[in-house]
Amino acid sequence: MYTLFYYPCNASLAPHFVLKAINAPYQLELVDRKKLAQKSAQYLSLNPTGRIPTLVDDEFVLFESAAICLYLAEKHPEAGLIPANIKQKAIFNQWLMYLTSTLQTELMTYFYPERHTQNALIYDDIVRTQQTRLKDVLQIIDKQLNDNTYLVGESITVCDYILFMLCIWADEIQHPPLSFNNLNRYLKTMARDVAIQQACKIEEVSLAAYAI
Repeated sequence: MYTLFYYPCNASLAPHFVLKAINAPYQLELVDRKKLAQKSAQYLSLNPTGRIPTLVDDEFVLFESAAICLYLAEKHPEAGLIPANIKQKAIFNQWLMYLTSTLQTELMTYFYPERHTQNALIYDDIVRTQQTRLKDVLQIIDKQLNDNTYLVGESITVCDYILFMLCIWADEIQHPPLSFNNLNRYLKTMARDVAIQQACKIEEVSLAAYAI
């Protein structure tokens, strides 16, 4: 049985989606961020980064959200969460890297400006700058969805579960994902996915914004 160390609506949400999608037995272990449990000696022995999530599979331990999603998808190929075609898989990898290295990174800068300067007077300026950068990133993703039901073609992949998680995080920005036509359609489609509905119910993450 898998054990996912998680915190509600944290970076553990995408792996939680994937666990539901592959229909594998798992258990959740809460890491209470409010009490800085992710910095405890016990947790750091599993995940030296002191971040969430961590996956334990028997004696195997893995951290980083995207890596966990890929591991689960590759271990359960019957779920079809990674394209089999070599060119489609290359496109899949392209978007996976874009989501984790660009969209997620820009969101983290937006949420935590204090990590990027020692001058508290420019926190607001960083946040304003990130609003523009995030709009540009979401426009690129919106264009990709113009002729695709999902981010990579016509079936759900790991990329979609990661993108949906990031879009939930981004719902408070000046130009949220739902304000883009294609992303709006896509997110409402994704919100009907059984794996997403089940995981969000457990984590008490509201999907009301995506109701049609």
